[in-house]
Amino acid sequence: MADQSDFQLRAYCHLDRIQPQFAAFTGKIAAGSPPVEGMSSLYVEMAPGNWVFRVVDTVLKAVDVKPGAQVVERQFGMFEVHSDNQSEVLRAGEVVLESLGLPVEARIAPKIASEQIITNVHPLQAQVLNRMNMGTMIEGGHTMLVLEVEPAAYITLAANEAEKASPIFLNHMSSVGIYGRMWISGTEADIEAAREAAITAIEAVTGQ
Repeated sequence: MADQSDFQLRAYCHLDRIQPQFAAFTGKIAAGSPPVEGMSSLYVEMAPGNWVFRVVDTVLKAVDVKPGAQVVERQFGMFEVHSDNQSEVLRAGEVVLESLGLPVEARIAPKIASEQIITNVHPLQAQVLNRMNMGTMIEGGHTMLVLEVEPAAYITLAANEAEKASPIFLNHMSSVGIYGRMWISGTEADIEAAREAAITAIEAVTGQ
């Protein structure tokens, strides 16, 4: 059990069904087992970050899930597990909470740190952005949404729900650090619909 005097359950985020762009992106950057479209996934972020090692070990010994990410940085730790069987992922979440001695309500409720929509992206800026992104290339003339959330791991929920709502392209996503960030692009109408879905999903997450 964690020492609750200095422990934070920063994010506890279940994705019920991973979308195609999301799966492709996370598969590219996965340090562990790459997930595929249609799987269920759980992202957990905590501080101190070193608690990740014990929690991941406990989960993998108890439940049939695959680890896709395990990151420990200066301030926070984050991990992801996934499975074709959503009930296994939900059980993994229960094991996490049991091992920490915490209810899900102990997680930090996410908030939008910043957002901006850029319409008719200039082709030269698209080329600069494409040098840095790990996902689908941005085309000149597309509309682009840049979104930041805190805690960082919740950006995965925003990205997956955005793709459920609209046929957008996932260009970039970072789910570690203080802020989670994503860039998505597409038509102006598609980005507006995706933005609404992403923000609705983030605002619906309960916590402290």
